[in-house]
Amino acid sequence: MLTILSWTALLTGLVCSLILIIDVIRHPQMMKVMNVVWPINGWFLGPAALWTYFKWGRLKSRDNQKEDSRGEASKVFVSTSHCSAGCTFGDAVGVPITAATGITIAGSTLFAHYAVEFILAYLFGILFQYYAIYPMHKNLGRKGAVWAAVKADSISLIAFEVGMFGWMALVHFVFFQQPPEPTTATYWFMMQIAMILGFLTSYPANWILVKKGIKEAM
Repeated sequence: MLTILSWTALLTGLVCSLILIIDVIRHPQMMKVMNVVWPINGWFLGPAALWTYFKWGRLKSRDNQKEDSRGEASKVFVSTSHCSAGCTFGDAVGVPITAATGITIAGSTLFAHYAVEFILAYLFGILFQYYAIYPMHKNLGRKGAVWAAVKADSISLIAFEVGMFGWMALVHFVFFQQPPEPTTATYWFMMQIAMILGFLTSYPANWILVKKGIKEAM
């Protein structure tokens, strides 16, 4: 039953991503990096990503003729989506690297996953932030934009990984006698849930960052 549920969730996520890819090709976002962000969110947020995209994301497309009447909460949601996409991509890339190399830390594959995925999530998170900041603030210069990206992404990334890593620790130590392998659908379904929880734990951090002007509401 869990395997069937896992495949259903994964395929649903992929279908949602495909729908979003098609729509951002037809209606490109004003901020180019969001053309990548929305499909990534489709993978782990599934139908919720579709709903938020067509309700809020489409308002930021280049061909939008409607007034942007979004409230603060929805703008922070989109900012969190941007942050989560970078983290998700880095974490997803880190899984096969760690699995293929067979590395461990303190005898634990989980800790190795944490280390590799955190580093990659941080790098991709900064990259995503850079491509959001630099096009709007070219006066900062490239170095200034990188530094602004580091300030904007560090706290929100840590908050994201708290939710994600916490869930994967439960998967590894509590929920299963034998943790699922990265080659199984169940593992990636657990990762989907981890990303959702990471999104939820990073939302308050993004709200604070936006309020303090460290990060812009999108």
